[in-house]
Amino acid sequence: MATILIDKLLQAAVKQGASDIHITVGQPPVFRLHGRMRQLDTKSLVPEDTVSLMKSITPERCQRELQESGSADFGFAFSDLARFRVSIFRQRGNISMVLRQIPNSMLTPEQLGLPDKVIELCKRPRGLFLVTGPTGSGKSTTLASVINNINETIDHHIITIEDPIEFYHYHKKSTVNQREVGVDVPSFAEAIRRALRQDPDVILVGELRDLETIEAAITAAETGHVVFGTLHTNSAAGTINRIIDVFPTNQQDQIRTQLGEGLIGVLSQTLCPKIGGGRCAAYELLNCTSGIKNLIRENKVFRIPSMIQTGAKHGMILMDDSLYNLWKAEKVSQEEVLGKAQHPTDLAKRIADAKRGLEQDEVAEASAH
Repeated sequence: MATILIDKLLQAAVKQGASDIHITVGQPPVFRLHGRMRQLDTKSLVPEDTVSLMKSITPERCQRELQESGSADFGFAFSDLARFRVSIFRQRGNISMVLRQIPNSMLTPEQLGLPDKVIELCKRPRGLFLVTGPTGSGKSTTLASVINNINETIDHHIITIEDPIEFYHYHKKSTVNQREVGVDVPSFAEAIRRALRQDPDVILVGELRDLETIEAAITAAETGHVVFGTLHTNSAAGTINRIIDVFPTNQQDQIRTQLGEGLIGVLSQTLCPKIGGGRCAAYELLNCTSGIKNLIRENKVFRIPSMIQTGAKHGMILMDDSLYNLWKAEKVSQEEVLGKAQHPTDLAKRIADAKRGLEQDEVAEASAH
């Protein structure tokens, strides 16, 4: 019963383009489609249903982990249609699951609408490049696209350290080794330290989640490797502060110096529902020019946003400018861009001014005829 059910569910999710499947007791399965939650027209799940659904796809070691710690994560392939990242957990004594669909085909940087400068920055010989944003904002998709671009164009050794592995990369021009935390290696920090002995050119660290991992990543970037990592921060300046704040006060000056030396750039992103369906990303890009590096070293991070604003010639853009451009191109509604804006009041004023400007243009045009 459960295996048929799970196959049908996964097939429907792939066919409809659902990003996530939510399975929990007391309601039918729910798909997240273009950012909105939609219940399926089937019966509500009872505890036995969620247990058998869980058992039908969960490896033994993860079932043990669920017993011991109340949750577990793993990735699995659904025939050759798609891969899913699965999180199973207990709530109110019952089993719940969330399955996130990971597309099989990688999108190109152009298809993702990445700022042109990103690929150029990512092909630097060494340094730290961070992709940040809230959960589900497409960070993994962006990094997979960048890694794939490097893989197709440069003969490098790429090591990825992930929990769990999401996109599968095959050897193209580069050699790619993917290590899964908990399966191939005990922890992120340990994997980075080991990676340095494995002659890498590029190291992708799925998540910079603690001091030890961040420290290892910065060291790796300093020793002549390109290191990619993700953080759950919403802006470039916020990302730099977050990294520095992880460290004890007596180490912060040293970390500022190291970051000032080693940081290549920060790409912050957020996903917006598009008018007419689908989603698109808005980006903030910080390119670490010598001016920016000085601000980091001198503890003047608060001045970074204004440097980004004036840094268009270095390919930089602020999140709110990116959102404004999506609104102006009629890709995303005003409500959506204001909901995602860092300074909604300023952006609202700018949109209102633009609308007035457009109306004046139309009036002028009409009177000219």
